[in-house]
Amino acid sequence: MAKKQVLVACGAGIATSTVVNGAIEDMAKENNLDVDLVQIKIAEVGSYEDTADLLVTTAMTQKDYRFPVINARSFLTGIGTEETKKEILQELKK
Repeated sequence: MAKKQVLVACGAGIATSTVVNGAIEDMAKENNLDVDLVQIKIAEVGSYEDTADLLVTTAMTQKDYRFPVINARSFLTGIGTEETKKEILQELKK
């Protein structure tokens, strides 16, 4: 399976995306998936338009990208985190 580029973006800084990044890293290891994690600000997503396979973000985005976008706000609230992880994993396994 080809390596997937996963963008992990938060609104401004990197604090929240670090948490999400760690969770995806763990999932990838547990499932033997090869991922290239890129931590960015939501404003920078456009520059990865051609290379990314998935965007996982804690920020709100109204834009349509050619890759799936998963809302990772649950990592901030702690509610529904398992569901979000399942969603991410499903995309990574495609």
